[in-house]
Amino acid sequence: MIKIGDKGKEVKEVQEWLNLHGISLAIDGDFGPATQYGVMQFNIHNNLSVEGIVTTETIDHLIHPMYMATNKCLFEKDETISDRVVEYAEKHLNQHPKEVGGENRGPWVRLYMDGYEGNNWPWCAGFVCYVLNQACGSEFEMPFIKSFSVDAIVKSAMIRNKFNRGVDTVYRKIVPGSFWVLRKEWGDWTHIGIVIEAKENVFIAIEGNTNDQGSREGIEVAKRIRGYKGKDFIIY
Repeated sequence: MIKIGDKGKEVKEVQEWLNLHGISLAIDGDFGPATQYGVMQFNIHNNLSVEGIVTTETIDHLIHPMYMATNKCLFEKDETISDRVVEYAEKHLNQHPKEVGGENRGPWVRLYMDGYEGNNWPWCAGFVCYVLNQACGSEFEMPFIKSFSVDAIVKSAMIRNKFNRGVDTVYRKIVPGSFWVLRKEWGDWTHIGIVIEAKENVFIAIEGNTNDQGSREGIEVAKRIRGYKGKDFIIY
């Protein structure tokens, strides 16, 4: 149990998850009266103990969205890796992953970034690689190396002949489950996401570390409508 007076990493993680569930309080690793009240409200809402104590049941309910996003899908035998990428991307989107506690911080960021977080750890590539790794499992080869660097992903996709420069890409070639990258200039790519649907003039994407304005340094996993200008694609 975690209770009032406790301090440390576990308390901080509880505070993060409370904030992600809409209970706004300081994330300082100190289980004081505010955290106790927040836990009490969360427990009452989830028909748990009315006391402001974090039990195993409380933890299970707090982290349930992450369990839902990371739980293994059951696929039909004829489903392609592209089908699987789309299904896993939508599973994550439905749980509303977002930052909490500062830029590039919180349990979702740590999940996608192998435990790393902070200002120097933008996580769009981490999100894409996590979803792709889920989809590939032990049955498919990844079309590019796992990396937190978009440039490194693009270069490995080029080596494996999976890269398509935007000006040479016909939208009909872009299948759901492909990947798009934002080109700042040739040789410098700054953002990556997953294509859900490609149309003649726009495509629909699910991407991490974005926001309603489409920034490459946002706060959440979101579904975006994108134009083709300045975009390249990894198609397999």
